[in-house]
Amino acid sequence: MRYQPIDPQLFVHNRARFTAHMQPNSMAVLVSSDQFPRNADANFYFRQNSELFWLTGIDQEETYLLLYPDCPNPAYREVLFVRETNEEIATWEGHKYSKTEAAAMSGIQTVLWNHDFRQLVHTQMKYADACYLNTNENDRANNPVPTAELRFAHELQQLFPLHRYERAAKVFEHHRSRKHPIEVGLINKAVDITAGAFDEVLRSVKPGMWEFEIEGIISKHFLSNRANGFSFEPIIASGASACVLHYVKNDKQTQDGDLLLLDFGADYANYAGDMTRCFPVNGRFTKRQKEVYDAVLRVNREATKLLVPGRTLDAYNKESALIMQDELLRLGLITRDDIARESASWPAYKKYFPHGTGHFLGIDVHDIGARYGKLDVGMVITCEPGIYIKEEGLGIRIENDILITENGPVNLMAGIPIETEEIEEVMNV
Repeated sequence: MRYQPIDPQLFVHNRARFTAHMQPNSMAVLVSSDQFPRNADANFYFRQNSELFWLTGIDQEETYLLLYPDCPNPAYREVLFVRETNEEIATWEGHKYSKTEAAAMSGIQTVLWNHDFRQLVHTQMKYADACYLNTNENDRANNPVPTAELRFAHELQQLFPLHRYERAAKVFEHHRSRKHPIEVGLINKAVDITAGAFDEVLRSVKPGMWEFEIEGIISKHFLSNRANGFSFEPIIASGASACVLHYVKNDKQTQDGDLLLLDFGADYANYAGDMTRCFPVNGRFTKRQKEVYDAVLRVNREATKLLVPGRTLDAYNKESALIMQDELLRLGLITRDDIARESASWPAYKKYFPHGTGHFLGIDVHDIGARYGKLDVGMVITCEPGIYIKEEGLGIRIENDILITENGPVNLMAGIPIETEEIEEVMNV
């Protein structure tokens, strides 16, 4: 792995949190992500199932976990299954975890080869009354592919139709959204790497560069600093492309006078950073660019103040949208008459601000969390208001990652240039 080893006490702590919510005499079974085929005999880069990684720290394909706190045999209360290697696998694919290494990484004492997985699960199902299975219940998910989790759930339900099955996703939603201090440290590391890449871009960019060249500067910095790569497909959008919310082609040549929108983040140890900044490729904001930029920045700062325990993510998005509405009125982009005539499903502000202000952040860039549940200490939420004026070819979004604490929101990106004057100073050194 590229990143530094993670303290296994994180995974011991996470498993204790999860099992404390399990019903008496129940077991839980987690399976790793698929290796997705690309073409011919090639696969896409393997990315571990987020919940399995959160419970074990094992970043390897064909990994399984069985948790059965009330198992009559104490040796099987926590069982990790990893792929058994051999000389041929080592020759073609390289090193795989030994049982000793997997135990040290996860803090799980009973480690077996994965060819024992199904037999042991079937044996323990005889004694358990219920089984927790996981599926992707993220309310942003829209995946038509039957995942490894879903296929295994169907397999087990067919073999044991009389057992009771429980939704592990609800337990994960509660616990994964509240970050352990070690997790906050990993997110901070991802943020630091992201900040370093942004600094390199500010000092390198000039009119005429291609968007993919800028992506290359970021990628080089990420890989040189132990990141796995990007935490999501980066948006490197110059000029009018910044008005395309999920622009990822990154194939335009920047022009003198363009504003460049960068929405990107490092993936460090499977934890995500997520930042958006906008700046002029020639190093100087025009009067109009600065006017709109400062409006977005004011919304960002006011919306950040809303991220306190007790408010819901849904309320945060709605309340911050009204802050944006005031700025759009000030800019003359909408009028009071527009607001009076708006529909409930499409408020007037959505013409220029069509998305929400934030989302949960963690192992996944759009991390699991309860949209209508109360925000709590330890959650990390993004703050990313934006204004997109298609008729002017001007799109501006400013995004920070915010940690919710008992003493108010903490901006994890506080040290990254954000004022127009700060950005211009770095670009014109």
